[in-house]
Amino acid sequence: MNKKNKIVPIKNGVDVLNLDALCRNSVELIQYARRLAVKQINATQLMTFYSLGRWIVEEQQQGESRAKYGQQVIAKLSETLSEKFGRGFSVDNLENMRRFYLAYKDRISETAFRKFALEKSETASRILDEDAPFRLSCSHYLILSRIKDEQERLFYEREAVQSGWSVKQLQRQHGGSLYERLLLSSNKDRALQIARDANIPDTATAQIKDPYVLEFLGLQESPNYTESELETRIIDHLQEFLLEMGKGYSFVGRQVRFTFDEDHFWVDLVLYNRLLKCFVLIDLKTDKLKHQDLGQMQMYVNYYDRFEKTDEENPTIGLLLCSEKNDNMVELTLPEDANIYASKYELYLPDKKALQEKLVQWIEEENGSEEL
Repeated sequence: MNKKNKIVPIKNGVDVLNLDALCRNSVELIQYARRLAVKQINATQLMTFYSLGRWIVEEQQQGESRAKYGQQVIAKLSETLSEKFGRGFSVDNLENMRRFYLAYKDRISETAFRKFALEKSETASRILDEDAPFRLSCSHYLILSRIKDEQERLFYEREAVQSGWSVKQLQRQHGGSLYERLLLSSNKDRALQIARDANIPDTATAQIKDPYVLEFLGLQESPNYTESELETRIIDHLQEFLLEMGKGYSFVGRQVRFTFDEDHFWVDLVLYNRLLKCFVLIDLKTDKLKHQDLGQMQMYVNYYDRFEKTDEENPTIGLLLCSEKNDNMVELTLPEDANIYASKYELYLPDKKALQEKLVQWIEEENGSEEL
């Protein structure tokens, strides 16, 4: 059929196809414009925070008398700005701006600062777009700037950017001591690399945590829950569970059956990790882990490697999530090259201070052994 004979749907005298295209393009344009406006507003707000924070620090550091009465500097500035602009410039907020500047003072070039804060030039926005110094929201950075350790702060920032964490998700991961847990559960050489570079390599060993924190399941008040109940709670909170698992995970199925020599077997949870390019099989245990559980998981992994995995994919990972385990038993049962891991799960957030102290002690011991 040529264009002249093409039938154009008409409804109430209106070209339906053109009208649909008009509506679709209009929606997409408005969504794009809003995203662009939010991005520009966020960049401007962060630069304002940075600039005010810098001026506060510089004012407080001008001689002993200024340093001695540094808090009065913030109080006076808060009073002036609040009188002029209303809410948003309390003493606490100005303290946050000061803290933000101190955390990221090397992130902004002198040229960008001068163009924005001193010259108030229109070219400042172009410079900021090219440099893209901040890729998260103001609320994200107010949380991050409270993290004292620079490497830990950089780790959470990178993870939030790469994984698209919301503010709530960032708060949970930091409150759940993700950084410390990854370091303490990793191979020692890789763990030190993470601590120094704040960058987790995409390997199974680096991604596995011990413990996993599943406080979002709400099982603390149910001491007699079954494995089936645990699995159901995970499915009900699947988004939070995948977030706790780490980067790149997607859900494949629960109670996934496979048949071998007319016998049926069920894997509690099957995930796939697009970064590792492999299946991840999870077996849930509410009791103490036994060596038979490890043998069963080895069989599951072998089956997937031989019958499910493609040539382009990497070997399957087996993960046993258990309430209690004996590390010596696990090490003795599994061969050294096994792609199987056993990790505890906890139903409450860990003591962050205790983990930090343990991590500091561990790194100091490792650095001391390296010097010897």
